[in-house]
This record gives sequence, structure tokens and C-alpha cells, in this order.
Amino acid sequence: MVDLKFPDVGEGVTEGTIVKWLVKEGEEIKADQAIAEIETDKAIVEIPSPKAGKILKLVGKEGDLIKVGSTLASLSLPGEEVKVPEAKVKPAEVKPPEDKTSGLEPLEVKSQEPARMPGRVLATPSTRRIARELGVDISKVKGTGQGGRITDEDVKKVTAQTPETRPLEPSELAPEIQALEERIPIKGIRKTIGERMVLSIFTAPHVVSMDEADVTELVKLREKEKKMAEEKGIKLTYLAFIIKAVTVALKQHPYLNASLDPKKNEIVLKRYYNIGIAVDTPEGLMVPVIKNADHISIMELAQVSEKLAQEARTRKIKLSDLKGNTFTITNIGSIGGLFSTPIINPPDVAILGIHRIRDMPVVLDGEIKIRKILPIVLSFDHRVLDGAQAARFMNTLIDHLKDPDLLLLDVE
Repeated sequence: MVDLKFPDVGEGVTEGTIVKWLVKEGEEIKADQAIAEIETDKAIVEIPSPKAGKILKLVGKEGDLIKVGSTLASLSLPGEEVKVPEAKVKPAEVKPPEDKTSGLEPLEVKSQEPARMPGRVLATPSTRRIARELGVDISKVKGTGQGGRITDEDVKKVTAQTPETRPLEPSELAPEIQALEERIPIKGIRKTIGERMVLSIFTAPHVVSMDEADVTELVKLREKEKKMAEEKGIKLTYLAFIIKAVTVALKQHPYLNASLDPKKNEIVLKRYYNIGIAVDTPEGLMVPVIKNADHISIMELAQVSEKLAQEARTRKIKLSDLKGNTFTITNIGSIGGLFSTPIINPPDVAILGIHRIRDMPVVLDGEIKIRKILPIVLSFDHRVLDGAQAARFMNTLIDHLKDPDLLLLDVE
């Protein structure tokens, strides 16, 4: 018999949640057959069995958290006899009959206050008048005066504690509050997002640069090429053009395609261009990475970005496609919003936010014309970059978005 353990899937994963068992106890399985789907903080991965055999026991149930290295299941190998340990029967313990007459304690007789005569209420006429004015049934008021007499204060005290005016006890409020609130555990992707964003915002001094790009010609070019792309089964998005423009600008401004090594106190300039694209999924934000984006055409960028985004939304993306980013783009324009201040995605030193294209009045050659304007925002790490470097990068990016022919020619 062997134990099938949750293996180290890499990328710093230390734990996962059992999403679904793909086998049952008693089932015969083949080598490399997947036995479970495990949700890590990055993706859902299938865990295969390295050996063939029969599943004896599944450890844990769907929804349970399991650590890397922990046992997922027990497996008997072909031809192996599995001995089931005999249950040891413990003889019943015979207890002597209880002595029901022993240990009896004398009953405690409590003194009682003399009961008030039924129908008799001890109160002055003025106290009765106050009770009538306040709507208090004086016969139900307990008197604290001499001989059980009801005082004015007794009546007023009852009024202060009526259900309409007295404060509700916590036990009375709890059911209503619980019905209006829902507690959701922070785990998986949501937990990872929180940890990475806290690390980023409290480690890197963020500076934000905002600008606008005139993309009138880019909109025309996309409309022109969109039909041809559809015939090839490609959804031609603005994001593909922006990714291409970003790679061109990064090559001219290398400090934005970098990371910081705080241990060695060094800035690491990267000569490869892996662009992360933030994707909104039901579980939270995921960032698939397009590797070597500078070597890919605009049509291919549209195809690859759409494929990675779909895999991220369905949680079928590979862990290898979620690492290695050198620069990140977050596209808020598909949802809305004028400007935002995105948080840098570690280990990058900058992130670009793109927003909704709008028709805006612009002065050109002394005349007011309506142009297609794209708001863009750059958040950058001030430890690595200064404002002038960021502004130059933005200028290069805007120039290439304004004149998309430069992208088609890949002029740098």
C-alpha cells in the first residue's frame, strides 16, 4: 500500500483546497490518472497518481484545505493483499446498581415574601393618574414602597423599559444581523491578491502619471482589419495594439522593464518582454503572462491574449502562464471608468492602466474637432524610476498609439 501525497507543484505553492475528487474509494485507477482537482492560490491543478492500483481511502472532503506533502489518498498496488485489521471488541462494563436512596439532600425551603392580595393595588391617586397618562397597567407594576406600595418612580421605571423604548439585548439583535450579513473566508486567489497588493503598496513608493492618447487613427485601423481577423477566427481587440506599443516603448525606456533586488541593492534590467494582462475572473483578478510579446504580431497578440484570458476565467490556465511578467497592463476600459491608480504587480516596477475610449473635443490646427481619446495611467516605483523617465515612456507610447502605422512597421 502506498500513500498518494499532494506534490509540490512549484511557484511557491504551499497549500491548496480540494475542489473535486475525480475518483471514488474502491475504484481501480491507471498510472498518471488524475485523482483530484486542487485549487491553489494561482490556479486549479489536477493531481495524478504516479502508480496504478485501487483507491482504498480518500483523505479529506471537497472544500478541505490540504498542505503540500500531506496524504491525499491510500492506494493498494496490483496483486497486493490488503489486510483489514480485526475490530477489537471491548467487553461491556457492568456497573453496580445505583443506590437510589443514598445521597439524598434535604430540600431547601426558601422564605417567600407575603403575596399581594389579588385585585388590591396599593398606590396613591396621583400615582394612578401618572400610570393612566403613561399607558401603564398599574396592576402589573411591582411596588417598592412601604408595604408594597407603588410609587411614581415604579411607574416611570416600567415606562422606560417597555419594548418600544428599552434597548434590545444583543441576543435579540443577533438573528436579524445574521440574516443581513454573510461571512466569506479569504482564501485562494483572493488571499493571494491581498497579500501581493499589501506587499506592493507598503514596499514600493508608488507614483502615478496620467495622460491621454489620441487613438482616432487606431480606431479606424482596427475597424478596417477587424473583419479580416474575424474570418481567421481572431477577435481583434485594442489591447493587442496597446501591448505592441508597450513593448516598443519598453525597449526605448528599459528602466520600466525591470525589477529591484533589495538584497543586492541592484536594479535588474530585463532584455525580454513578458507582458502580464490583468483578467477579471469570478474568483478575483488573475494575471496571465504573454511571453516574448515583442516577437509576436498584433494578430497573434490578440489571439494569445484572448486564449489566456479565457483559460484564466475557467481556471484551466497553467501555472507556467502565470509567472515571469516584466510589465503589466490592466484594462479597465471594457467595464468603464475615467482614471484609476493601479497597484504595481510584483516584481514589476510599473503597471499601465488603460480606460474607456471616449469622443472628446480637441483643438487641431486652430479648430475644435471630435477625436477618439484614450485615458492612460502609469503607476511606477519611485525607487527605480523618476517622473521624467515615466513621462518619456508615456510620450513614446502615446506617439505609437496616435500613429499605428509605426506599430505595423515595428519602428523603434
